[in-house]
Amino acid sequence: MSTPTVGDVAPDVALPDETGTIRRLADERGRWVVLYFYPKADTPGCTIEACTFRDANADLAAEGAVVWGVSPDAAKAILGFHAKFDLTFPLLSDVDHAVADEYGTWVEKTRYGRTYMGMARVTFLIGPDGRVARVWPAVKPEGHAEEVLAAVREGRGSA
Repeated sequence: MSTPTVGDVAPDVALPDETGTIRRLADERGRWVVLYFYPKADTPGCTIEACTFRDANADLAAEGAVVWGVSPDAAKAILGFHAKFDLTFPLLSDVDHAVADEYGTWVEKTRYGRTYMGMARVTFLIGPDGRVARVWPAVKPEGHAEEVLAAVREGRGSA
């Protein structure tokens, strides 16, 4: 599936979080949603990214935004990751990568000469109207949460 672009209606999300609670994108209509896809819990880049979102979460919430991280990890793995780093937002388990497929983030990767399927590090900012407001492909974890916060503020007219 191709990656949704700015202006597209965001594909539906209905996934369990680290506690097993189903999170639905439709339930967040009227709010900004930061939906970030990451490859694997408790790895260096994913830890940096999660911790920067944790540190920016109060500011994002003040701007009316919620943060959801999505990985192909099982709920048990994300529960441990969530607790270990005192994360303040839900992490969603997309074990069968159905949502990642809809967002075009389940991709072919190559590492050490081996080709495999895995999660690309991509972030989507979904507006209160349920449409994609911004896409960050090939995210670099350092400083990314601040970029997203600036985009939310810009979108709200409070930059």
